[in-house]
Amino acid sequence: MANTDGGWDKANLQNEAEFMDILEDQRHCSDLRFAFRTFSPPPYKGGPTCSTPELNRAVLDSQYLRYVIQEVAVETGSSLEEVRDEADKTLQEMSQNLQLRFIRLMAFTFRKVFKRLFSAIYVNMEGLNALQQAAQEFPVILMPNHRSYIDFLVVSYILFTYDIPLPVIAAGIPLAGMKMVGEILRRSGAFFIRRAIGSDKLYWAVLSEYVRTIVKSGFAPLEFFVEGLRSRTLKSLPPKLGMMHMVLEPFFKGEVYDVTLLPISISYDRVLEESLLAHELLGVPKPRESTTGLLKASKVLQESYGRMHVNFGRPLSVRKLCEGKINRCQYNLLPRDLPQKPNAEAQACTSWLAHLIVRIQEEGSLTSPWSLMACVLLQVPATALTEQGLLFDQLTEKTLWLRKLALDCGAHLSWPEKVSDSEVMSSTILLHHSIVYRKAGCVYLVRADEPERKHPISPEEDVMRTAAAFLMLASYRNQCLHVFVRPALLALAISITKSTQRDEIFTCFCFLQEVFSYEFIFIPGRSTQDFEEACSLLEKCKAAHVSQWEVTVSDTGLEVLSFLQELLKPFIDSYQLMFRVLCEERDGSFTEKEFLPAVRSVATKLIISGKLQTYEALSSDVQKNVLSAMRRLGAVTKIKTSESLEYKVNKSAVRRNADMLAGRIPPQIVQAVPDARL
Repeated sequence: MANTDGGWDKANLQNEAEFMDILEDQRHCSDLRFAFRTFSPPPYKGGPTCSTPELNRAVLDSQYLRYVIQEVAVETGSSLEEVRDEADKTLQEMSQNLQLRFIRLMAFTFRKVFKRLFSAIYVNMEGLNALQQAAQEFPVILMPNHRSYIDFLVVSYILFTYDIPLPVIAAGIPLAGMKMVGEILRRSGAFFIRRAIGSDKLYWAVLSEYVRTIVKSGFAPLEFFVEGLRSRTLKSLPPKLGMMHMVLEPFFKGEVYDVTLLPISISYDRVLEESLLAHELLGVPKPRESTTGLLKASKVLQESYGRMHVNFGRPLSVRKLCEGKINRCQYNLLPRDLPQKPNAEAQACTSWLAHLIVRIQEEGSLTSPWSLMACVLLQVPATALTEQGLLFDQLTEKTLWLRKLALDCGAHLSWPEKVSDSEVMSSTILLHHSIVYRKAGCVYLVRADEPERKHPISPEEDVMRTAAAFLMLASYRNQCLHVFVRPALLALAISITKSTQRDEIFTCFCFLQEVFSYEFIFIPGRSTQDFEEACSLLEKCKAAHVSQWEVTVSDTGLEVLSFLQELLKPFIDSYQLMFRVLCEERDGSFTEKEFLPAVRSVATKLIISGKLQTYEALSSDVQKNVLSAMRRLGAVTKIKTSESLEYKVNKSAVRRNADMLAGRIPPQIVQAVPDARL
């Protein structure tokens, strides 16, 4: 990748040879001795350390919070003492209480758990060494991707292992309600944030001042998930910008010289919550976080989850990244302690940085053999995969072909060394026995059959059982989609336009980026660079010839282009189905709660009839992404009523997008639209 946007490029990312298995030595020494080892991280040079009570006092006594307390008191008619007490109560509910003895308890516990669950946890030492140095110089913001509940646990575990300052971690408030567990997490560095803050002015003020004070004081590295939520599809989510702006504001206002952002890519061979995630996508309510639920979930300890890779990226200087992108002088026009809404320039810079971080997380992740195998298996018709299966030799051949294509596209693979390809394939199938199995030389999809059921199940129930397995399979395919998505969009644009003209294909490419802006991560303002990268990769794969004016398919490129187009077909089919449902709305308005079941009902009927081949149309994430994309393109409007939020459909605009996606009309040049991600 070119380093014109923030100085990052693939050459700076580690390959697997630079990773070390941190469990290897630990399997042969005492867990207790490890937990009570000397922990002496190098101190932060930016200022004296403070205690948790001192940190909280600084937040409550800040001029900013005093100002907001006065505003809220006037607006609500409450006394200053009442509002201040409410702010204090909110802070106590929120704040962490990091204590080393609880870190040792967690280290002892999770050392045992990790050794049971994973065959190896690989960490890149170069990245850790860079983090150790960076933590001494400037406030550090740790930004892992979020695929599993254990993401933040493993990061703290690694930092404890290598004497690096432990982070304070933004966590969802439901975790705080878990008996004992919530308090242990709080004393291990977690601070808890409500999931729905809405327009609660005082809560926003306490949270933002708490985060800013941590950054300004260098109290500890701050860790949060820029995606906001755990990804139920195992692919990157569009970043949430609230917390991102909070950690950047001290730099924007000149309260700190610099802030260091550190992207972390966590890759799993197998995710603990794979079945739970798939059922959530099908509308099964997420289990409430509770200590009882945690104990019931202990059965996961009976399973093996393969290897984990934790790639600590190169520390990124906000000062350097923002050079020329934001004028910080504007913050000198008002006192720093007064509340200020971020202007358009600050929002654009924050959005750009957040998307950049997610892209670096993607580039730093490792692609497993199973992720490539899932790509191949999902291009087999559903009925064939469940009934006839796919020949193991055919799966192996196609996966090895895809491995070469992935390497040509710049993927970082976690393919085991010194093991035959056949053995890698066989062991991978065994690891993922909950999704596929091998029998008589063929690989089949596992169906959740229930032989004890006395009555036959309905076709709708049968669809849902099969869908859960397919969505689990799709989630592992999603782990490597970022590798192929740009050349795949180019291949799709070539197919839609049926043209060789570079400008026509580029116009279609931009349209596809807009339509799928919530499925895949595209850095704002980089469409031209993304298109050039896609052209370069297709040339590298010998699939296309690219000149100044034309993009033509090579004689040997049909297999590559066909695969890339098929990779996106489930998304195309799902979007077209939802466009159809949107256009069939009688009064043109609906709520999200009405839309999701309606789509699921239509999709189920089409799957039963054999007219729809993809089960991904049943995924609530895909359904919500369509609504967001159509809002972004102006085809759907969100309206707040007295009772709920409603969507109003511009049916002609939806049909136009459907026709452009199907190639029935030429894609128009995508007009500038308000960036819904800001």
